Amino acid sequence: MDQGSQEWLAARAGKFTGSRFADLMAVTRSGPSASRANLITTLAIERLTGEPEATYQNDAMRRGQELEPFARGAYEAHTGELVAQVAFVVHETMPYVGVSPDGLVGGDGLVEIKCPASLAKHVMALRDGSHADEYRWQIQGQLWVTGRKWCDAVSFDPRFPEGLQLAIHRVERDEAAIAQLKEACIRAHAEVNVLVDELRHMQAAS
Repeated sequence: MDQGSQEWLAARAGKFTGSRFADLMAVTRSGPSASRANLITTLAIERLTGEPEATYQNDAMRRGQELEPFARGAYEAHTGELVAQVAFVVHETMPYVGVSPDGLVGGDGLVEIKCPASLAKHVMALRDGSHADEYRWQIQGQLWVTGRKWCDAVSFDPRFPEGLQLAIHRVERDEAAIAQLKEACIRAHAEVNVLVDELRHMQAAS
């Protein structure tokens, strides 16, 4: 199974996944965000229909997908570590949670690769590792599900001169954040099931 394939999309349908964790954890001053409510609805529909939501891919996303193999190679050359690719990992006791790391490193690590369209974003990654903060929930979620200890957050941009194309910021496993994410998934999973039941009752009554 390859990431981005129809099989991969089907495996993720109805599940809380790495790219969705930020929406799940998003809050406003008044409480959970609209993005969380939209996620609950999306997952309910996917569970009801058995089909993944239609995905939209913009130019920036296509760019990232095309550059990822080059970024992985640059990371391997820089660190001397081989990256083992993996398509999708489901949580061992919570089958409604799964992640798609960009690669496994050794026995303890992960790599999460970003190839930003914005030159300024890559500069920020080089200066302070801000890309690791931006994708905090995705990274901690991957560490949670895979059981790994650390993740190298990578930013790659071949438009920069040699020596500035690669930014690597190591993120350690944060047990407090993982506990928070786990509890959020449990609560939201129950909400998704309630909505699925409601929709099925409406279907039966029609």
